[in-house]
Amino acid sequence: MNKLKHRPKPTEAELEILEILWEHGPATVRQVNDLVNQRRETGYTTTLKIIQIMYAKEMLSRREEGRTHIYTPLAEEQETRQHLLEKFMETSFRGSAASLVMQALGNGKTTKDELKQIRQLLDQLEGGKK
Repeated sequence: MNKLKHRPKPTEAELEILEILWEHGPATVRQVNDLVNQRRETGYTTTLKIIQIMYAKEMLSRREEGRTHIYTPLAEEQETRQHLLEKFMETSFRGSAASLVMQALGNGKTTKDELKQIRQLLDQLEGGKK
């Protein structure tokens, strides 16, 4: 059974913290806040509050090391992204992967390298060239 079915969908701020923890590994609130501040200005207490909410929602685990708490995401990055994509496809494209891809590719911002990677994936999915 998919563990994410019982977890709430992360907000934009929660997803930003998850991405930091996935990339950098377990961290304290101070470490997370410092990394958030490399992207955009935010206060320590704001980061602390979001992390406390995420812990209460069971999105993060916490272990104590002396007086500090170290936070780790409970969901894997790929699993979370897949869940978010499925929800997005359901709500925005009536579950149609083709509509999603057509919309994404139709924006004119796809590079030649990205198109090459997409062709390779399509070939693999069709059982063609690898």
